[in-house]
Amino acid sequence: MNMKKLLAGAIAALSVMAGSTVTAHAEDTVKVGVVIPLTGGFQSNGRQMNAALKTFIATHGDTAGGKKVEFIVKDDGSVPDNALRISQELVTSDKVSVLTGFGNTPTALSVAQLSKRARIPQVIMVAATSSIMKASPYMLRTSWTIPQVASIIGKWAPENGAKKFVSIVSDYGPGADAEEWFGKTIEANGGTVISKLKVPLANPDFAPFLQRAADEKPEALFVFVPTGAGAAFMKQFVERGLDKSGIKVIAMADVTDDDLINNMGDPAIGVVTGGPYSANHDSPENKAFVEAFKKNNDGMRPNMVAAAAWDALDLIYKTLDKTKGDATGDAFVDAAKGIKIQSPRGPISIDPDTRDIVQDIYMRKVEKVDRELYNTEFQTFESVKDPAH
Repeated sequence: MNMKKLLAGAIAALSVMAGSTVTAHAEDTVKVGVVIPLTGGFQSNGRQMNAALKTFIATHGDTAGGKKVEFIVKDDGSVPDNALRISQELVTSDKVSVLTGFGNTPTALSVAQLSKRARIPQVIMVAATSSIMKASPYMLRTSWTIPQVASIIGKWAPENGAKKFVSIVSDYGPGADAEEWFGKTIEANGGTVISKLKVPLANPDFAPFLQRAADEKPEALFVFVPTGAGAAFMKQFVERGLDKSGIKVIAMADVTDDDLINNMGDPAIGVVTGGPYSANHDSPENKAFVEAFKKNNDGMRPNMVAAAAWDALDLIYKTLDKTKGDATGDAFVDAAKGIKIQSPRGPISIDPDTRDIVQDIYMRKVEKVDRELYNTEFQTFESVKDPAH
């Protein structure tokens, strides 16, 4: 279905709503539309997001701000057109007051104009491209941004034994952000990127790119691939013998995804990544989160997507508590600005100027803990804002 036609239809259907006083706060139930990729290329994200929702409701109940909160979950199949169509139906037919989910940048962006015109809060659980926040003043984000993480890795790496890099990134918005911000930060700190390689997002074959990288003889590879694709990258890294070449992997956290890391086996041990969360994060909040998550999801381990989804839901509840259940766009967003949450990943807040997340970023190393592989945090960069804003 044509995106322009969908968008035009959405805007037309919502024009009356946007121009009138929305009375979501006057009703007994606040409906929240959850648009997530349970199928398609980003389904590993959807699986974690859905599991986080299940865990959150089990531990927090279904009331906030004195009202019942009803979640309506829809699968967008990882497709932007689907996300827009579904979101339009949720707003016009199901009368949701808040939209959340969005497992990648294209789906989040596809709904931004709908959010803007209908004045519907759009709480981003995963999409990490920096610029999406400019697309709607009703957008809030609890995940992370690519520059927020890549710039920290670029600062850390030259100070810790690796200055000569080849970068390998997936060829879409977040990959471009990762390449740009790692490159400019490492060069500002005395390092260099001698070659920049882009891998197709759909059905990636890393082998030829790994061979080209090896031929450049760098000290290390900087890698960004979406959550879920890291296992394939590490498998091909080992198959080409690069694990024995002396070339280090210093990557975005998606590469050593907590949900999949045990399947990567011992070759992943020692891989260094930067990211906002590890299932091994040492705090009472995280211990309780991991325990509840495993209990409610057949022993499944949460990853950073699950932590971000959990925090999106926590933000929705805390905001509704502040507004006494008023979920109208301006009231909701104004109340969410500046909110502080003690998350399973550590302290986070919503920047009142950008509506984006401020959080600690961790440098982590894959280690074996109690016969399982974990990303062990060894250095913390506190209260990091997105440097691209």
